[in-house]
Amino acid sequence: MVQLLLIGIGAGVTSALLFATLATGQAFAVGLFYLTPLPIVLAGIAWNHVAAAVAALTAAVLVGSFLGFWFVVTFLIGIGIPAYVLSYLALLARDDGNGQLEWYPPGRIVVASALIAATATSLTIPAFGTDAEGYRGALKVAFERVLRAQTGTAADQPLVLPGARDTASVLELLVIVMPPAAALLSMVTMLANVWLAGKVALMSGRLTRPWPDLTAIRFPPLASMALALAVAGTFLPGVFGIAAGFFTATLILAFSILGLSVIHGASRAFPGRFFILTGVWLSIFTIGWPLLFVAVMGLIDTIVDIRARYAARSNLPTNRPPNE
Repeated sequence: MVQLLLIGIGAGVTSALLFATLATGQAFAVGLFYLTPLPIVLAGIAWNHVAAAVAALTAAVLVGSFLGFWFVVTFLIGIGIPAYVLSYLALLARDDGNGQLEWYPPGRIVVASALIAATATSLTIPAFGTDAEGYRGALKVAFERVLRAQTGTAADQPLVLPGARDTASVLELLVIVMPPAAALLSMVTMLANVWLAGKVALMSGRLTRPWPDLTAIRFPPLASMALALAVAGTFLPGVFGIAAGFFTATLILAFSILGLSVIHGASRAFPGRFFILTGVWLSIFTIGWPLLFVAVMGLIDTIVDIRARYAARSNLPTNRPPNE
């Protein structure tokens, strides 16, 4: 137990230092800031959840001691608790009844990351307003302050953005786009740190679970229902509709990840697999919107096992985990 406490404290100090690099204002600090969850997740995956909990609390207390109490809450909601939960799920296992361990499926970890990121982002809403108009108004003021600082525009001068004819429309667009984008960024950051922590633990020989086949991930049936409820929730009035938009965005990204897994798995049956995957990834990175079609493919896969069908045609293994 003493060893776990020391590891957790050390990981928490490292996480707090990574968080603090953002204050330097250097370009490289942004990349280091996104690695803030890594020491916490690594402590959880390479040791256990107790070390991760100690790391999250240590980092939150250190950050709060310099920046104020509210940063303790902010750090825990946005970084500490999500990192702890995902590292805990990564090592969650049960006996299958035959003396073998069934590890928590990676597909469910992806879904959990979507729900956690959306929840964490939703909890920031009261900091800006308790109703939709107040929330959007406060965000608009915040974005305007940032843009004025970046452009060097004084508070008593009209804000003019280079290349933009209507500054008010730009601000309105930011108010609509940026909150869901923050939820998506949180989800991607968490998943990337879980993957990186798992790789580090694997190379160091401290990963107790086998490395999962990421081309064989699957979602539980309730994931499709959660997406449907989130989409329906966007029609609700007030902050409930705004929060539902966060869940819709992160769940669509989750199904996009599932769709990419389907493409990578099913394409094994085709001789031109390299060109198929290259075309898919290039289209996503260059124009973006094909990712929606990938998400639809992931949604279809929860109903029709696409990879199993193509595997049956080519006599390839389905790689279907028994507990997904």
